[in-house]
Amino acid sequence: MRAGSPDDQTPVLQRAIDQAAAARAPLALAPGVYRASDLALPAGAQITGIRGATRLVSSRGRPLFVAPQADQVTLAGLVLDGAGLRLPQGLGLVSLMNGRGVKITDCAIMGAGGHGIHLEGIAGEITGTTVSGAADVAIISRDAKGLTIARNIVREAGNNGIQILREVAGEDGTMVLDNRIEKIRNDSGGSGQFGNAVNAHRAGHVIVRGNRIHDCAFSAVRGNSASGIEIIGNACSALGEVALYSEFSFEGAVIANNTVDGAEVGVSVANFNEGGRIAVVQGNIFRNLSPRHGKGEPASTRGIGIYVEADTAVTGNVVENASFAGVIAGWGRYLRDVTITGNVVRSADIGVGVSVVPGAGGAIIANNMISGSRRGAILGMDHIAVVTEDLAKDGAARYAQLAITGNRVN
Repeated sequence: MRAGSPDDQTPVLQRAIDQAAAARAPLALAPGVYRASDLALPAGAQITGIRGATRLVSSRGRPLFVAPQADQVTLAGLVLDGAGLRLPQGLGLVSLMNGRGVKITDCAIMGAGGHGIHLEGIAGEITGTTVSGAADVAIISRDAKGLTIARNIVREAGNNGIQILREVAGEDGTMVLDNRIEKIRNDSGGSGQFGNAVNAHRAGHVIVRGNRIHDCAFSAVRGNSASGIEIIGNACSALGEVALYSEFSFEGAVIANNTVDGAEVGVSVANFNEGGRIAVVQGNIFRNLSPRHGKGEPASTRGIGIYVEADTAVTGNVVENASFAGVIAGWGRYLRDVTITGNVVRSADIGVGVSVVPGAGGAIIANNMISGSRRGAILGMDHIAVVTEDLAKDGAARYAQLAITGNRVN
């Protein structure tokens, strides 16, 4: 192998990989630039380099590394450069399938003309790695078997930062921990499938914890039919739509101790009509919620701190500066068994809005501090329309399904 050669070194690199794997030894690459593509990694392959100095550059629009059976594959200390060359649909610059004990650590993956890292049926970890400039998704996992994505930097991806998918809804258990994710675009359009820092779809019991997320076209964390999702302790800013989302047919979301500064909606726990139910929204801070430019929906459906529908406890949160409402409970008749207690709502047009249309279920609104609400502290709603006087003053005797007590209004 000749570092710095303008020639494609795929054949000689492939022989070295195969021989090292057969000997169960790591292949250590010296500093320099190597041009290659479609390098097949056998089970047990371990390739290491000098961090920041060992660079593999794609010689054509194909992945650099592919492993159909990726047991115990390790990539460490490598710079992998896709050179912006378009990859076949659905592939990553690194594409690993069907493996346990996989490790990608201390690498830099840049300029991928598709996904940065594409995993399918993988158990293992991605740590200490920077993925930048991916045309599609920076890190995408399908049908994981026990995956940890931790302490990475993800920036400037075309669609999503980290995407956790399953073909059929079920247990996934991927942990997304302590990453820095920023500048995520929405090049493929749609209504929220793309443009998210972290997107979990049909993946059960995903944990998203301790991440710093900034400047995303849509959400910081979006769980779609992702039962048991835990969104905990993330610091999020400059989001283009709902910052934290648990939607469609999920059960059992925990959304706690996050901060959001700048979004259309702080958190939405939605789609009771699709089976979305059971959540805790606790101890979060949501600030500066208002409509973003260029959206077609009515402005009054945005600028909300907290939106919930069914079987949900909302407690101990702070909402400040929401252009429409601090908290909204229910959408038409889609409201059931919601408690809103011990929250602070400041400077919102409506403090707390609760659905009172025929068929809407029960809610308790108690012991909240509501300050500076311009239209009213607690108002009955028919979808986005206010249909009552301030229930904080007049009481909820007309609505037997509501209990409103002990709220302090300034």
